[in-house]
Amino acid sequence: MHKKIFSLFATCLLIMIVTGCASQANKDPLESINRGVYKFNDVTDKAVFKPVATAYKTVTPSPVRTGVNNFFNNLGSVTNILNNLFQFKFANAFSETGRFVINSTFGLAGLIDVAGMDKIPVHKEDFGQTLGYWGVGSGAYLVLPFVGPSSVRDTAGLIVDTTTSDPITYTHNIGEIRLHNQLRTAQFIDKRTELLDAKDLVDDASLDPYAFMRDAYLQRRASLIQDGLVPTDLIKDEFFEEEK
Repeated sequence: MHKKIFSLFATCLLIMIVTGCASQANKDPLESINRGVYKFNDVTDKAVFKPVATAYKTVTPSPVRTGVNNFFNNLGSVTNILNNLFQFKFANAFSETGRFVINSTFGLAGLIDVAGMDKIPVHKEDFGQTLGYWGVGSGAYLVLPFVGPSSVRDTAGLIVDTTTSDPITYTHNIGEIRLHNQLRTAQFIDKRTELLDAKDLVDDASLDPYAFMRDAYLQRRASLIQDGLVPTDLIKDEFFEEEK
C-alpha cells in the first residue's frame, strides 16, 4: 500500500517537472511522431476495429448494447468517486457513490442505469483532470497507439487510474487473466461502437483530421478541467480563425 502511494506521488512529481518544462507556445512539439502514430491508428482502425464495431452494432440488439455500455460506465464510477474526492468535490463524490451503489444493486451489476432513470447526474473525473485541477499543465500533446489523443499529463493520469481504481485491472491482479482480457476486449468494442458516427464526422468535415482531432481534444480536456469553461487562447485556433 505504501509503495503504491509513493509511486503515485513520484508519478505526479515527474509530470509536474515535465509539464513545467513544456513550452506553452507549441502544444504539439512531437507532431511528426504523433502523425505517424495517428496514421497507424487510422489504418488499424479501418482494417480491424471499425469493422468489428460495425458488426457488433449490426448483430447485437440495442437493449443489449445499452446494458453493456451501462455496465462499463458503472465500473468507471469507482474512478469518478476517487477523483472527485481528490478535487475536494465532496458532493459530486457522494452523488457518484450513490449512483454506483444503486446501479450495482437494483441495476443488476450496472446493466440497468437505475440512477439515470432517477435523474442522478454523472460527474466524470479522471486523474488527468485531477492533475489539471491542481495546476499541472497538459504538457506535450501525444497520440497513443490504439488509445488515440492524449497528453503527457493525461497519459500519466490514465496509468494511475488504470492501476489503482479500475475494477477490470483487479481481475488481472487476482490471477483472472482470461476474464481480464475478455472484459478489456468487450470494453474496447463498446467504446469504439460509441465513436462510430463521431469518427466518420471528423474524417468528412476536416481537411486535416489529425489537427482537428488534436485541437478538439485539447479544448475538451481544458473544458472538463474547468467544469465547462474553455480558455480563450485554446478556442482561438486555426479553424476558428479561418472562419472569421
